[in-house]
Amino acid sequence: MSEGVNGRRLVVTGAAGGIGSGVLRGLAARGARLAAIYNSTGPTGDLEPLATWFQCDLADREAVFATFEQAAQALGGIDGLVNIAGKWAPGPADEIDGAQIDQAIAMNLKSAIFSNQAACRIMRRQGGGGRIVNFGSVEGIEGNVLSPAYATSKAAVHGWTRSAARSWGQYEITVNSIAPMMHTPPYDRVRSMLTPQQLGDHERDLERRMPIGAKLGDPEQDCTPTVAYLMSEGSRFVTGQLISVDGGFRMIGA
Repeated sequence: MSEGVNGRRLVVTGAAGGIGSGVLRGLAARGARLAAIYNSTGPTGDLEPLATWFQCDLADREAVFATFEQAAQALGGIDGLVNIAGKWAPGPADEIDGAQIDQAIAMNLKSAIFSNQAACRIMRRQGGGGRIVNFGSVEGIEGNVLSPAYATSKAAVHGWTRSAARSWGQYEITVNSIAPMMHTPPYDRVRSMLTPQQLGDHERDLERRMPIGAKLGDPEQDCTPTVAYLMSEGSRFVTGQLISVDGGFRMIGA
């Protein structure tokens, strides 16, 4: 697979922490020119010099479109969008209220739709062609008893991705999803919520279902290569796909 992104102008959302920070480092190491978007907490340490940074509420469509115009101006155009922004929050199925649903939809689905629309508009203005990758979730495939609202919103991201791929293929814009299982600080926080029995069940599930390593991956080492491929010219004939990057935990289509 060709994963050449050297010189490609990419926007990364959710880039200041979690999976996003690892992917940002990996793309920068491959020579991509980067604009990065965060919501509330900005970049720290080595992240700041890797990209041109913008703060934006990705659930605000008008603000998203304005921010992407600024990013395009800073980069001289946009060749690809890596949409990683999202938020996980706990809440059992029989207790979810309207506010929790609204938050999950705003942080996970609206952010995907609006960022995709903004990137598409700029790519079309440039003459077509471009790459969009949305981060979905294994939870959006299988569900999650700890956070069903999150799982539902990520399942909606998968559906949006397929719809956008069908809609924008005429402009030679590809739209794909990744369902990652990566070790991040938010994952550590989720583990801390589990009872000893739940944690033991989780670890046994990883050993049983994940043939590579039986543990979550590293965002920079294990997730970036797939993202880079989907951002590259080599992926021009791949669209509307949901790709698991999870050590084989969920073998989609197998």
